[in-house]
Amino acid sequence: MSMKLASLTLLIALFSVAALAQSTGFDGVTAQANLVTEFDVNGLKVIYKRRPNSATVSSGLFIRGGARNITAKNAGIEALMLATAVEAGKNIPRQTVRRELAGRGSSNNSGASNDYSVIGIATTKPDFPRVFEIFSDLVLNPAFAEDDIKRNKDIRLASLREAGSVPEAALETMSGRVIYSGHPYANEVNGTPASIAAITAADLRAYHKQMMETSRLLFVIVGDLDAGELTKQLTATFGKLPKGTYKDAAYPAIDFSKGTLDVTQRALPTNYVKGVFAAPSIGNPDYYAMRVAMSILQTLVYQKVRGELQLSYAPDADMDSFAANTANISVSTTDPNRAVTAMVDQIKFLQERQLNSAVIDEIASFFLTRHYIGQETSTAQVAELAKYELIGGGWRNSFQFLNGVRSVKPDDIRMVANKYMKNIRYVYIGDPTVFNRESFVTD
Repeated sequence: MSMKLASLTLLIALFSVAALAQSTGFDGVTAQANLVTEFDVNGLKVIYKRRPNSATVSSGLFIRGGARNITAKNAGIEALMLATAVEAGKNIPRQTVRRELAGRGSSNNSGASNDYSVIGIATTKPDFPRVFEIFSDLVLNPAFAEDDIKRNKDIRLASLREAGSVPEAALETMSGRVIYSGHPYANEVNGTPASIAAITAADLRAYHKQMMETSRLLFVIVGDLDAGELTKQLTATFGKLPKGTYKDAAYPAIDFSKGTLDVTQRALPTNYVKGVFAAPSIGNPDYYAMRVAMSILQTLVYQKVRGELQLSYAPDADMDSFAANTANISVSTTDPNRAVTAMVDQIKFLQERQLNSAVIDEIASFFLTRHYIGQETSTAQVAELAKYELIGGGWRNSFQFLNGVRSVKPDDIRMVANKYMKNIRYVYIGDPTVFNRESFVTD
């Protein structure tokens, strides 16, 4: 075994917790899937996972479409609409919402992503009937009070303005602007200062009415509930919404036909680099091999750039989970040429060398351990079921994750490294006089 492989194996072996995923076997994939029931309420698809003896209940109402629902002009309106909706309903004022939820140890929340958005609740089983009553009123009859709108707009505007002053956040914004140019993801789901400032209460009400169609929505819930009673609750609330005629459409692929470099000059103590390349989505058969490959790449990059060369405190390699997906390498360093060259060398290592099966098995086990620890809560399970249902080919595929990762072979790692880890598109913030362009764009 080579020195690099030996070091990698030793590093992974330190994470003995990885044995948990292998020892449990997780052959209960069918058993887990059998706990899930799906049904229709006037066009609203409902996914209910029974979690026997669970004291908590979590649910989310998901809006399909994500960035496709908005434009550059009204960017951020869906996120702002949901954030304001959870404040108060026409029948339940804000003070009552906060008092009742806090008194029950319950919470509501909202969020938006490139592919979909969500408004959700987390509560205890005894409190679910009342919390669901509050939740349904907030979603179906939001007050959209002027003071709530102003407060949420101010919060978002402050966050957007602050992001421009933080190098890491500025790098993410710049990367998105470059990579997603001409793609639906170019529509900023969290908005821009100009678009958020222009949104009015009338805009929010009109947008809310447009989104509240059952064909656009997905309801996911995890807990130990009576399915018949849950159906009645949904029929009496969200089941009264119009069906609409919404149809999902596939996102186009992001352009990675060639490598690129975009530079922003800024006087900083260090330089920030992110290199983005294509990645398969969770519904693609290559997804499992790419996830394992990126975990190995992350270890190699950290070991080389931080451990051996000491060029950066936190070099990284990561992979997104979008319908039109990407992966990336990133680093903050005073020597961008050496750092980027070292990271690309680790990619070449995966492209050219045949890894030992034992190395893949160990890192897959560690990766799976982290994944399943992350699935311990009902809220996390709601998010996972929804993600696979909306962009991963159906909720049943969420239970194939273990088998998919464990089936990865050395040839699969080399295949995805060559297929996806190329034509890297870099964004750079810092001193442009200290880097060599050839170190970045070699494709």
